[in-house]
Amino acid sequence: MSKLVYLVPLFPLIGFLINGLGRKSLSKSAIGVIGSGAILASFVTSLVLFFEVKNHGAIPVQQLFTFIDVQTLKIAFAFQVDQLSSLFLLIITGIGFLIHLYSTAYMNNEEPQHYGRYFAYLNLFVFSMLLLVLGANYVIMFIGWEGVGLCSYLLIGYWFKNDSYNYAAKKAFVMNRIGDLGFLLAIFWIIVRLGTVEYGGVDGVFANAAAKLSSFDVTLITILLFVGAMGKSAQIPLYTWLPDAMAGPTPVSALIHAATMVTAGIYMIARSNVLYSMSHIAMNLVAIIGLVTALFAATIAIKQNDIKKVLAYSTVSQLGYMFLGLGVGAYTGSVFHVMTHAFFKALLFLGAGSVIHAMHHEQDIRNMGGLKKKLPITHITFLLGCLAIAGIPPFSGFFSKDEILAAAYAHSPIYWGVGVATAGLTAFYMFRLYATTFLGTFRGTHDQEHHLHESPAAMTVPLIILAALSVLGGFIGVPEILGGHHELHHFLAPVLTTEKHHEIEHGTEFMLMGVSVALAAIAIAVAILKYSKKPELQDATGFGKLLANKWYIDELYDMVVVKPLNAIAVFFKNIIEKSGIDGLVNGVGKFVNYSSRQLRLLQSGQVNAYVLMMVLSIVVMLLIWLQEGVIFRVFAKLFY
Repeated sequence: MSKLVYLVPLFPLIGFLINGLGRKSLSKSAIGVIGSGAILASFVTSLVLFFEVKNHGAIPVQQLFTFIDVQTLKIAFAFQVDQLSSLFLLIITGIGFLIHLYSTAYMNNEEPQHYGRYFAYLNLFVFSMLLLVLGANYVIMFIGWEGVGLCSYLLIGYWFKNDSYNYAAKKAFVMNRIGDLGFLLAIFWIIVRLGTVEYGGVDGVFANAAAKLSSFDVTLITILLFVGAMGKSAQIPLYTWLPDAMAGPTPVSALIHAATMVTAGIYMIARSNVLYSMSHIAMNLVAIIGLVTALFAATIAIKQNDIKKVLAYSTVSQLGYMFLGLGVGAYTGSVFHVMTHAFFKALLFLGAGSVIHAMHHEQDIRNMGGLKKKLPITHITFLLGCLAIAGIPPFSGFFSKDEILAAAYAHSPIYWGVGVATAGLTAFYMFRLYATTFLGTFRGTHDQEHHLHESPAAMTVPLIILAALSVLGGFIGVPEILGGHHELHHFLAPVLTTEKHHEIEHGTEFMLMGVSVALAAIAIAVAILKYSKKPELQDATGFGKLLANKWYIDELYDMVVVKPLNAIAVFFKNIIEKSGIDGLVNGVGKFVNYSSRQLRLLQSGQVNAYVLMMVLSIVVMLLIWLQEGVIFRVFAKLFY
C-alpha cells in the first residue's frame, strides 16, 4: 500500500505535464480524457487507501527524500496517510473528477490550446491540494498551500484578455499572500522552539508541544496559523477575494469553493488540533471570527443578483460555520461539514453553470425565471442542493450543521443564537435564488428563451451524482440521539484527539434541532411566496442598497489600504526613484558625458594649439616648482 501513496499526487502531475506541454497538438477529446482520467485514477487509488486506513489504521509515513538538511534541522519530503488525510483525499479527488468531467462539456467552445491550458491548470490545482493534504509536516503542507494559491491565480484569470478578471486574480493572489505570511511565521516559530516541523512521532510537533512550548508560544503559533487559514478560507478581514474569484469559469468556482482551496484552512487547523486545544485565546478567536464571518456574509448574500455571487457569499458564510465548530472544539463536526458542503456546494455551482450555459452566459437572476420546465434535471438537482444547504432533514447539511450548532450551544448560547439566525438567513437567500431563477415566468430575451435547453450528459451526470451525495451523505454522521453511531466521529478519533465532548440533555438537543429546522422552513416559505411571483427586479434601496453593495467593505479597503499604498508607491517612484536614485545615477552619467565632450576639444589636430598647451604646461610646472621651493624655505625657517 505504501507505493500507492505516491501515485495519488503523481497522476494529476502527469496529467498537468501532458496537457500543458501538448496543448497545441492534442485534440480536445484527448485533453479531456487525460485531464479527467488522471483525477479518476487518483480517486480510485485514494479509495483503496481509505479502506486500508479504515480497516487497518494509518499507513506509516512514507519518506521520499530528505528535503532540507541543515545542521540539526532535517525536514523530509514525506507523505502521511491517516484517517483525516484519507478522508480529504476522497473529497478532493472525487469532487475534482466530477468537476473535470463537467468541464469537458462546459468548456468545449474554447480553442484547443486554451482547452489544454485549462485542464493543465485544473490538474495542477488538484496536485497542489493533494500535496497540501498528504504532507507529513508543515513545510510540505506549505508547498501545497502556495501551489493552490498560484493555481487559483491562473484559473481565476483564465480569460486573461479581460482586465477585470486579471484584477480579480491579482486580488486573490495578494490577499492570500497576506495570510501566507502568517503561516510562514508560524512555521519559523515552530522550528525555533521545537527544531522540527513533523506532525507526529516521538520527535514531532504535537508530541513535544506541551513540554517545550510556553503558553505564549502556543498562542502565538496558533494565531499565526489562523491568519494563514483566514487568507485561504476567506474569513474576515481577508474574505473579499473569494466573491471576486467568480471571474473564473464556473467549474473553477466549484473546485475552489467546494473541494480544494477554501477547505485548506479547515484542514490545517483540524490537523493542528493538539496545539489549538492548548490555547483558549486562539480557540475563542477562531470561534468569534468564524461566527461573525458567517453572519456578515449571509447578510450580503440576501441582496446579490449575480447567481454566482450569491453562492460565493454562501461559501464564505458556510466556512464561518466550520471555523465556529473548530473554535468550540467540535473538530469532527467541522470536518463533517467540509464533506457535506463539498457535496451540495459543488452541486449548486455546477447547477448554476448549467443555468448560465443555457442562458448564453447570463448571470443576473433578474433576467431568468421560469426555468423549471426547460431545465428539469438542473432544476431538481439544484432544489436538492438548496434543501441540503438550508439544513432540512434528512439532507446532508442538516446533520453537519446541527452538530456544529449543538456544540456552539454547549459552549455559549449566544454563539448558538447567532448561528441559528445565520442558518435562517441561509435558507432565505438560497430559496430567494431558487425561486427567482426557476419559478415564475421567464424574464429574459426572446432569443434566450428560444434557445433554452437542458445541458448535455457530461454536465447533468455530475449533477445527479452530487445530488445523491447531498441527500444521502449526511447519514455517515447520524448522532446517537437519532439512533445512529456517528461513524465519522469514530473514524476520525485517532487524529482529532482533543475533540471536546459536549454533553447536552436529549430534550434540549431535540429542541435545538426543532428550532433550527422550523426557522429554516419558515425562511424557505417566506422566500418562495415572496419571490416566485414578484421577484426583485429593481435595484435595492435603503438598507438593502447597503447589503447589495456588500457593506462597502471593498470601497473601505480601497480608501484605507489601496489608495494610501498607491500614493506611497507614486512618491517612491517619482521622488525617491526618479529624482533621487535615478537622478544620481543619471547625473553621474551626464557629468562624465559632458566632461568627455569638453576634454575632446583638446585633441583638435592643430600644431599651434599643441605648442600653446606645451608652453602653458611648462609654465605651470615652473610655478609649482617655485611654489614648492617657497614652502620648503618657510618650513626650514620655522623648524630649524
